[in-house]
Amino acid sequence: MATADDVRRIALALPGAVEKLAWGLPTFRVGQGGRIFASLDDDDQVIGVKCPQEDRERLIASEPHKFFVREGHDDAYAWLRVRLDALDDEEELYAVLLDSWRQAAPRRLLEAHPELGGASGP
Repeated sequence: MATADDVRRIALALPGAVEKLAWGLPTFRVGQGGRIFASLDDDDQVIGVKCPQEDRERLIASEPHKFFVREGHDDAYAWLRVRLDALDDEEELYAVLLDSWRQAAPRRLLEAHPELGGASGP
C-alpha cells in the first residue's frame, strides 16, 4: 500500500519539484511559478493530482474505488483524487505522479528530461 511518505519521496525525486505547505497541507510544485502537481489530503490517505476533465471521467468510471472527485470542490478544476490504499503498487503511484508532473512542468523542463516523456507528454 502506498503511503504519504511514498508520495513525498516520489514527487520530490521529479525534476524541479519542491514541497510547500498551502491551506495547511503539503503540496508538490514545479517550475518558477510553483504550479501544483500533487497535494496530500489531511488524512494522508488521498492525493490530488492534475488530470484533464475528459480523462478523469473515464478513470472514475473504470476504477471508482481508486479515483474520485469531491463534488462541488473539484468540479471546476482539472483535478482528480486518488485513494493511496487502492493503488496496485508503487509503480502505479509513480505513473500517477509523473503524469501530473508532466501537466504542470514548464516546457523547458520537459524538454530537458525526454526520458520522462518530454514535451510530447505521456
